[in-house]
Amino acid sequence: MTTKLEAALGIARPDDFYEALIEAHRGLSDEESRQLNARLILILANQVGDMEVLTEALRLARGEGGGDR
Repeated sequence: MTTKLEAALGIARPDDFYEALIEAHRGLSDEESRQLNARLILILANQVGDMEVLTEALRLARGEGGGDR
């Protein structure tokens, strides 16, 4: 299967994003954190907009298939 998922690092400052993500969760309950993650996933999926890329990302996130992504 040929992937359309971008393998190269696309975030100019990934540590800053990670810090912002952690900060967004600060003070939230476990349920609120799950809701924030769900909303964020849907917002970002809408930005990607390509079902083939999204399906590949889901497969890789589940640990299915090759690669270390």
